[in-house]
Amino acid sequence: MATSERAPDVGVDRETTRNLTLMLVLTFATGVVDAGGFLGFDTVFLGNMTGNVLILGMGAAGADGLPVLALSLALVAFIVGAGIASLFLRSGRRGWSPRLTAVLAVSASLVAGTSVLVWLQPTEHLAAMFSIVMTAGAMGMQAAAARNVGVADVTTVVVTSTIAAWAIDMFARPSRAAILNRRLAAIVTILVGALVGALLVKVALWSVFAVAAVVSAVVVVCGHVLAAAGGSDAPV
Repeated sequence: MATSERAPDVGVDRETTRNLTLMLVLTFATGVVDAGGFLGFDTVFLGNMTGNVLILGMGAAGADGLPVLALSLALVAFIVGAGIASLFLRSGRRGWSPRLTAVLAVSASLVAGTSVLVWLQPTEHLAAMFSIVMTAGAMGMQAAAARNVGVADVTTVVVTSTIAAWAIDMFARPSRAAILNRRLAAIVTILVGALVGALLVKVALWSVFAVAAVVSAVVVVCGHVLAAAGGSDAPV
């Protein structure tokens, strides 16, 4: 009897751990993509829109040499991607669902498309603009999907608020749990992603987006399969 009463809690714990792991992997992919955008597309962030907003503000003040058009395209594409994805997900259940799988599959496909486009037209300005729009839109969709999954402190695209929350807890309640937790994991993961992305830029810019697309695709497949398996095991 005790075992049957504990089973739902075990299932919830497994789902929470699964979703956290998958969102951290997507956070890594964001770090890879942002390194490619910043180093390969003239200081344009493709996932972290905070940087783009700041640079756009400087551009509005007349600062020279800033890619205002590219930054604007990235910001608009991110907003549109997040908005469309959120509307699509709104009618579905929260957590990992077939709709969420579809959103992340489209996101991964857009990043893969960017890889192909950059490979075919590595120096073409118009191709770069299309790449920025495609990838920023994909990151917006990913952000909406992560919000729907609802893993606290892991948005997959930004870590500023995560750093603040981690620092506050670390100083207010210093302990192992306050330091070594999902917040630190998200910070380290996006940092490692950026490191990998920067190294890949030295190899070839298209490889940055190829790796990010493969990582995202693995998350999509694993998330869908594990969610389906978890659903089939759930008590009726």
